[in-house]
Amino acid sequence: MFENNDRNYNSAPVNVGEEHDVKIEDMGRSGDGIAKIEGFIIFVPNTKKGQEVKIKITETKRNLAFAELVE
Repeated sequence: MFENNDRNYNSAPVNVGEEHDVKIEDMGRSGDGIAKIEGFIIFVPNTKKGQEVKIKITETKRNLAFAELVE
């Protein structure tokens, strides 16, 4: 029988509105920087690989999130 385990289904370690200090580890195909928190991918526009920045989570999906730079 199938069990619905919400914890595993929606296991984002970040929530909309949270701020985090991250390092941009890579670049996405569209040019957005990629940071990771607990292995969870976060796309951050207007960043470059190697930058250490403060971000604010703007949207979360099942397997990734989007964030903006905090000025």
